Amino acid sequence: MHQLWPLPGPKQVDSGSETADDLERFYEYPSALTRPWLRVNFVSSLDGSAAVDGGSRGLSSPADRRVLSLVRDLSDVVLVGAGTAAAEDYRGLRRTENRTRRRAERGLGEVPPVAVVTGSGSVDPDSPLVTDTIVPTIVLTSETAPSDRLAALRAAGAEVVTAGRTEVDLPTALRELARRGLYRIGCEGGPGLFGSLIAADLVDELCLTVSPLLTGGNSSRIATGPVTRTPRGMRLLSALYADESMLLLRYGRLTE
Repeated sequence: MHQLWPLPGPKQVDSGSETADDLERFYEYPSALTRPWLRVNFVSSLDGSAAVDGGSRGLSSPADRRVLSLVRDLSDVVLVGAGTAAAEDYRGLRRTENRTRRRAERGLGEVPPVAVVTGSGSVDPDSPLVTDTIVPTIVLTSETAPSDRLAALRAAGAEVVTAGRTEVDLPTALRELARRGLYRIGCEGGPGLFGSLIAADLVDELCLTVSPLLTGGNSSRIATGPVTRTPRGMRLLSALYADESMLLLRYGRLTE
């Protein structure tokens, strides 16, 4: 990987190894957080598609996967919508040598839990997302979710958190995560969840990988949902390029 921004650049910051300290420097969370900090991570084609053949794997690359792994390593929790978790076959995060090192250096837990957003509690209690984990999966749901479904999730080992009456109230959900000491929140989508987070003005950072592909078709963009009355301004924090023509961009919320 090579640095384009901030200047001076270009400068090599990653030799292809996940252990590159320079790369970690680009993706560190702010220190001493006193509120939830939401970082959203997405990959998109040049023409704005968030998926190929129903998933994001066809848009990704080795460099994108290194950044995804790094963001997970630096996060207290991985936030994902139930639809994306099912489509991308999520399961609990595993231990790796780099993950163990990074998290130990920062005083973080062994691995970050996955927190799934689903107002209806629609997570299969027999899925690897619930059963194949080192730490319990968190299910963020609403008061209208069927009680028997939530009971089955608890029996399977998930932590069920009610955060809203008829649907998940995202500010409440993030406060519930922070109440558990999970301030560094790495969100991996999908587009509906990202759109709702934008509408609630909760996004602090966007890590966007731009894949050098034109996909056409009618695939979803990275954020869908209601149009915000006042678009949120963001500023470029870093820009890297890798794998010939892949751009890895990081944007942060403009402070007022």
